[in-house]
Amino acid sequence: MGRRRRCRVGPDEATRALPEAIAALSRTLPAGPSPETFRRAKFDCPEAAPALWRLLFRVLSPGPPDGASASLSLEAQARSVKSALRSQGYPSQALAQLPDNGSQGSRQLLLALAWLLARGPLLEQLLAQSRVRLGDEMPVCECEALASPGPPAPGMGEAGHVDIRHLQWLMGKLRFRWRNLMASQQEQCALLGQIHLYTRGCHSDRSLGHLSVTETELLRDPEGGRQLLRRLESENARLEAALEWRRREQVFWQWMDTVLGASQPTFLPRSPEPGARELEPVARELQALWEQLQEAVEARRAAWEARVGDRGPAWSAARRALDEVVGQDLAALQRAWEPGGGLTQPHGPRRLVRTEAGAPGGPGLRAPEVIEALRTQEAHLEVVLRQLQGHCRQELARLARALPGLIWIPPPGR
Repeated sequence: MGRRRRCRVGPDEATRALPEAIAALSRTLPAGPSPETFRRAKFDCPEAAPALWRLLFRVLSPGPPDGASASLSLEAQARSVKSALRSQGYPSQALAQLPDNGSQGSRQLLLALAWLLARGPLLEQLLAQSRVRLGDEMPVCECEALASPGPPAPGMGEAGHVDIRHLQWLMGKLRFRWRNLMASQQEQCALLGQIHLYTRGCHSDRSLGHLSVTETELLRDPEGGRQLLRRLESENARLEAALEWRRREQVFWQWMDTVLGASQPTFLPRSPEPGARELEPVARELQALWEQLQEAVEARRAAWEARVGDRGPAWSAARRALDEVVGQDLAALQRAWEPGGGLTQPHGPRRLVRTEAGAPGGPGLRAPEVIEALRTQEAHLEVVLRQLQGHCRQELARLARALPGLIWIPPPGR
């Protein structure tokens, strides 16, 4: 499955440890199916497909499921899973060809789940999403959200035209939602400030000094404390299952090799006495194919360089300007990731703590430092935004000149 493997486990030990490994994985995943469902999926049994469709829908959902997403039909969940896997670059086309009713393809769904587990820290992300937050937190860096692939971009028309009125409507809608978001965040900050001020001195930890919203709710509603305790117990159970999965992960990947082998057809005939002579024609054919591909790549590259070189001095100047912008962005990213290279390096949420002016505080980031870092990022984004607006105005002017009789009135500057 494309993972780096350690020492392999013996067949007898793997047979005993496989159910435990799959059970640990199932307990770690949100609403994970039983190990029997995984076993039936290996043999492509149709009764295992609905549970795996629902599992992948929960795994690929960007946040915790709400009432609307949980009530979606199986067909809608299957379409959502296909779209999410396609946007993340899932290489197999067999899953996209499955029917949307969710009645088939259990083996393909199992392979897709293994692909998600193998390509990145999926379990860590799921555990972080379902983590019980006791304090009022604020994300310091949004790079993970900005780097997420997101949904695929909508395609344009057949001729590649875009309706300007539709773009204006989308821009107005974006401005309206941005203002609502800013107003709601300001209101939330004001309420948090009041809670932190009124509960000052109530926390047992002197480095915190005040209660959070969750801790205040526990004092107001004792029943909420029991619910929070059950959530913490559930989170601890998932963490224990994740640790058990890490200890037995190798057994699962050895089993997935057999699942992958069962899903792939055999193209070469099996010889009763395989040897190097039977593989020599295949090796020669692969070598010839590789040389043909190299020649095709070199020809395409030479044609592309010749076509780019004929654009003239304007194209060269635009390319140099683009190289400078990209170089500046890369330098800023490198400075942010270097040890001690600024305040944008810490990732993840940080607890908000109200402190008095001049009082010694505990470890963490100070609000003025975070504000300064955010202002630096805002200034950089403003420069990029002005550059993009300038390119858009130039493109609109070019399109307006291409249409005779069209009067183009640029929007007033702000």
